[in-house]
Parts: sequence; structure tokens; C-alpha cells
Amino acid sequence: MDVTLGEEHEALRRTVEEFAREVVAPAAPGFDATGNFPYEIVRQMADMGLFGLPFPECYGGMGGDYFALCLAIEELARADSSVAITLEAGVGLGAMPLYRFGNEEQKSHWLPRLCSGTALGAFGLTEPGGGSDAGGTRTRAEIVDGEWVINGSKAFITNAGTDITELVSVTAVTGQRADGRKEISALLVPVPRAGFTAGPPYSKVGWHASDTRELAFENCRVPAANLLGERGRGYANFLSILDEGRIAIAALAVGLAQACVDASVAFAKERRSMGRAIASYQAIAFSIADMEVRAHTARLAYYAAAARLLAGQPFKKEAAMAKLYASEIAVTNARAATQVHGGYGVINDYPVARHWRDSKILEIGEGTSEVQRILIARELGLRPSV
Repeated sequence: MDVTLGEEHEALRRTVEEFAREVVAPAAPGFDATGNFPYEIVRQMADMGLFGLPFPECYGGMGGDYFALCLAIEELARADSSVAITLEAGVGLGAMPLYRFGNEEQKSHWLPRLCSGTALGAFGLTEPGGGSDAGGTRTRAEIVDGEWVINGSKAFITNAGTDITELVSVTAVTGQRADGRKEISALLVPVPRAGFTAGPPYSKVGWHASDTRELAFENCRVPAANLLGERGRGYANFLSILDEGRIAIAALAVGLAQACVDASVAFAKERRSMGRAIASYQAIAFSIADMEVRAHTARLAYYAAAARLLAGQPFKKEAAMAKLYASEIAVTNARAATQVHGGYGVINDYPVARHWRDSKILEIGEGTSEVQRILIARELGLRPSV
């Protein structure tokens, strides 16, 4: 497999790299300290067309592909994970379900604003009592007088409470299947909406500038036409969105892992101990070399998964492997970078402290490491008990 980027992909990567270095990185410590959502940076990302990268031009998109989105996410994550996850969730979770499963009227109405980045969408799947058991959905919706009436709650939802959030796609139990299992459908909820409440932002260990909230639905009514995709296919459709999203999360993890390498190389060349730069000590040099190997290998994994996605080949196993490996090496690299920095590694003035805090969620969001191992085992024909 040729992993050399084509001209267009490389041009995009360089453009986002420059933006991340010159705009995102200097602002990241301030947003991390205050927890404020980076509206101005998001506006500039919108002006660059990043929110429309993988969507056709007829909907206001850039006519690119999912790999282009992943490249942009990786470069942003080298500067700040909160900004990177805002893009990943806005595109991969907020807009992609609409593009994949919406009818033409829904796509024509919503996608242009989501692609422009002037509006954000969110993806309401996880529930407070569900965790990885997304199939244990308790939120319910029923048709009353020609409208869906939604009651329930969702947890850990990204981009759901910003000033520019205009849409939440939400799964809900809409009936019972013939085999007795829950019929789960997806619905489009415009924001703001009577009966819809976005709770206060969570106080999180990392991703401080990312908007993450619990959502509540209390007799929230939306038109019957706001059914997204086929009735009863909501859960299955959302799981396919998560398969794609795992490639993007792997890209984000690679960006963080590479940022740890970058910071450690720079620090090791400048920091002196016993009369010489610590980079000259084998223990430090080898630790950083191992960090580079991990980041490089994880990048190859998400490149391969993205290639299968774009080729229309099965990619569930490859996406799970990329997400599993990249997220775990991001945590490892963040820990190693902190060690290289010594006492400075736990001082928030240094980016590795932020990378350390930001890394852990990567092993949890969009499917825990345990879930990825279950998926990989199943693709190998194994049936691990859960």
C-alpha cells in the first residue's frame, strides 16, 4: 500500500498544520484554563471549509473524502484535542448521520449550514444508565397527533449546548419488533426546541474546551417527517456511523501521540542535566524513539482503515484495530512525555500536561478499548462473552 499522500491531501494537511501551529496552539492553553468554547477558532475552521470536507458540493461541502477529514483532525490534535474533537463530532457525528441516512428534503434543509460550520449538529446515542450498552436505550418516542413526542435523556453528548448548535440526532425506542426486541429509531431534533434541555457542561479531566453535556427530553415534540432513515433502523445506522468515527478518533489519537513526540524532542534538546542536554542520555533518547514508533504505527493503522472505507471494502475490524491501538498508544505517549519532562510535565504551562489529561478519554469515547476488542474478536469468528 502506498502511504504517500496525494497532492490534494498533502496540500490540505499542510494548510491545517499551519493553522494549528499558528492559531490553535497559542490559544489552546487559555481555552484549557477557562473551559470556554473556542468560537473564534471554530469560525476560522468554518471559513477554511473544514466542516464540509467529506460532503458533496451540492450540499455546500468541499467535495473531499473521509480521509481528508481524518488528516485535518490529526493536525488539529497535534495542537489541541478539544478543537480536534469539536471538528470530529461536528462532522462525523453531527452531520454524517444526516448525510448517510437522511432523505433529500432533510439533507437539503440541514446540510448546507452544517457544512458551512455556522451551525453544529450533535449525536445523541449514549444514555446515563447505558454506557457501552447503547442497545439498552430507554429514551422513548411515540406518534401523537402527527408528531413524535420524545421523553428520556442522553449523556456525554458533544457539541449539544453551544450557541451555534442547531440539530441533535437522537435514538429512541419507538415500538417493539416482532421478535420482542426494542424497535429503535433515529429522530432529528431542531435546537432550540420546547421540551429539550441541554444541561450544564460537565467538569471534565480533559477536553476542557469541548462542549459536553447531558440532554433531557420532556414531551419534546418534533414533526413525524423528522424520522431519520428507516423506522427501526436507528440503532443499526448509528452503529455504522461509529465504525466510521473510530477511524477519525484514531486520527485524533495519532495527533496527540505525535504532539507528545514533538514536545519531548524540543524539551530534551533544551533541558540540561549534569552539564549536558538530556537528549544525549540513552534512556531519554530511547523513550522518545519508542514514542515515535508508536505514533507512526498508529498512523499507518488509521490510513489503512480509511483506505478500505474509501474503497467500499469492509472496514469494521480495521477501524476497531486503529482506534484501539491509537488510543492506547496516545495514553502511553502522554505518560512517557510527562516522564521526559519530569516535574515540568505536571505543570499546565507545558502542553504535555494537557495532552496527558486529554488522552484518557480516547480509550473510552466512541467505544471503549474493551468494546474494540470484542468487535475485533467477533470479526475473527470468535464469540467472547460479555
